Amino acid sequence: MHKKNQKISLVWIFLLTLSLGSYAQSTGKLKGKITDKQTKEAIPFATIILFSNGIQKHGTTSDFDGMYSIAGIKPGKYDLKVQYLGYQEKSIKNIDVESGISKAIDVQLSASVVDVQELEIVIEEEEAIEEPIMYSPLIMPEGSIREMGTRNINGVAKMTAGTTSSQSKTPQLKGARASGTQMYINGVKVVGTPNFNADLIPTPGSESYAPLKENKYKSPFDNPLSTFSIDVDEASYTNCRRFINQGNLPPKDAVRVEEFINYFDYDYDQPTGEHPFNIYSELGNCPWNKEHKLVHIGIQGKDYKMSDAPAMNLVFLIDVSGSMDSHNKLPWVKESLKVLVDKLRAKDKISIVVYSGSSGMVLEPTSGADKSKIKAKIDELNAAGSTAGGEAMKLAYQLAEKNKVENGINRIIMATDGDFNVGVSSDEAMKKLVEEHRDKGISISVLGFGMGNYKDSKMEIIADHGNGNYFYIDKIEEARKLFGDDIGGTLFTIAKDVKLQVEFNPLLVKEYRLIGYANRVLEDRDFNNDKIDAGDLGAGHTVTAMYELVMIGSEEEEESDIDPLKYQTKNVPNTEYQDEVLTVKFRYKKPEGTKSILMQHVLKNEDVLQNSNAFNFSASVANFGMLLRASDYRGNFNFDKVISLAEDNLKEGDKQRRKEFIELVQSCKKLGGVGLYISNP
Repeated sequence: MHKKNQKISLVWIFLLTLSLGSYAQSTGKLKGKITDKQTKEAIPFATIILFSNGIQKHGTTSDFDGMYSIAGIKPGKYDLKVQYLGYQEKSIKNIDVESGISKAIDVQLSASVVDVQELEIVIEEEEAIEEPIMYSPLIMPEGSIREMGTRNINGVAKMTAGTTSSQSKTPQLKGARASGTQMYINGVKVVGTPNFNADLIPTPGSESYAPLKENKYKSPFDNPLSTFSIDVDEASYTNCRRFINQGNLPPKDAVRVEEFINYFDYDYDQPTGEHPFNIYSELGNCPWNKEHKLVHIGIQGKDYKMSDAPAMNLVFLIDVSGSMDSHNKLPWVKESLKVLVDKLRAKDKISIVVYSGSSGMVLEPTSGADKSKIKAKIDELNAAGSTAGGEAMKLAYQLAEKNKVENGINRIIMATDGDFNVGVSSDEAMKKLVEEHRDKGISISVLGFGMGNYKDSKMEIIADHGNGNYFYIDKIEEARKLFGDDIGGTLFTIAKDVKLQVEFNPLLVKEYRLIGYANRVLEDRDFNNDKIDAGDLGAGHTVTAMYELVMIGSEEEEESDIDPLKYQTKNVPNTEYQDEVLTVKFRYKKPEGTKSILMQHVLKNEDVLQNSNAFNFSASVANFGMLLRASDYRGNFNFDKVISLAEDNLKEGDKQRRKEFIELVQSCKKLGGVGLYISNP
């Protein structure tokens, strides 16, 4: 580097450091611990809100040890409010926040005592609750309730009521934690003998996830083709991250392994040819089963600048029902949408439709240049009432259709916790509605928020059948990523109805298994059928798929689950292609096209001395997902091996996100690992 440029760079670095240091000195910080006033034990996941002149300025939740921290607070007087279900709300007035000072404010909450007679609690030891187990079920150690210690379950637990055997008299207890000799259900102290069948308070157990069965091994002779629709959603990863960060293992069916894999960037090369895509493939040893091979297939979509995107007609469809009245729901929705508003241009049109007990338009189509007007309408939103989601969706589609931009982006952005309970609420009705408008060129993306009554299955249906994306916002930084750095891929579709079909060479491959994509599998004949809907791909988006292979000649080759056939013999493979493992066929339509375009890519059987960073890190993510699902295919891996493989494959471009992944796996290890929870029915 030229000496003059070096001096300029050093000056800039000095000024930036000075600026950051100055900012840190110009703001204050609050921290502390939330505890039970009587037992002195930590209260995890309490809500802490900071107000100035009655306006909410900051919010956070306590961690598993009851600790909280709020940084970046401007100097001044603030009121602190702490809330937790089953405890009396506690407010501390006129806290003086000073520049560069970290002030400790510990808060003790008093439990709301519920009289046993008022709740009519009666123990029924012989009859277990029959509701589906939906939220982080844990199998507790043998022993009585007292032996549970202070662990917060925050979900469904399978345990014994006052006995020492975990195999008998096992009622289902929802939202419970034990504190010494006291029992709490959803934070409410229970006096007397608890009834494990009592439905006391709405609990996290009302979250719902669609049943998901993993793909099995298939023979290239019997099933030469593997066909599936792409999936660029990331909601499963961020939603499961929410569970883990709150001290719980996620429900088995909340884990969609392909969404874990696709959350990360693997640095595929940008396309340079006639197609807006680049296909990448790699073959290597399977880390969790050395007798197997692993195939990594990556699709890279061409990146475009936001300034090059066509005009947008966006309708914000915002849930303002009572279930959204939580610090991590509607306030985060507002913040997320403001990030998006900052990216809009004058040629973009924005409308806002809200729904609670009824639905209505709160902002008529407005130019993206009028940011202050749009943000003001967002700020006015408040949560109350029931959830008439179906009628509001119809109104949003009417607005989108009326203001449709030809050859532009026409999309509804729905922000909700997915709890539809009034109006057109059935999954089939929702599916039909979004499919009708999808065919008219209007897509819908879904942003999921919150916990407790979260309806993952419903939101996935809407996004999948509405040619949109599905994201879960577990922290505000995730929203800033979606509508900041990744806004092109979030909104700008470069291809629709994207499908992959992989043909395996039986000369080399004995069996194969697609990892993930269980709910995206298509019939082989659907690949060439342009009437069959599939996933869309946004600008700069990537799709990664992985297969585990049993190769001809491996020690497992002679093993078989079935007897030899009597009336037929196996087909004879074509020896002309003895150096090819598989062929990837890729079909896509242009955003306004009706006829699909075909691309093909061949993976050769070549020895690889060292697999790439992308191959190894994606393998660690895939196995982590399989461990969370307690998959039969997880091999000999455990959380320690996942961590080791991930640590060896950090990269600068995505280092922070990958380090966070490692911390997530470490948290799972502390929770007890595989087999500590039971699966959904």
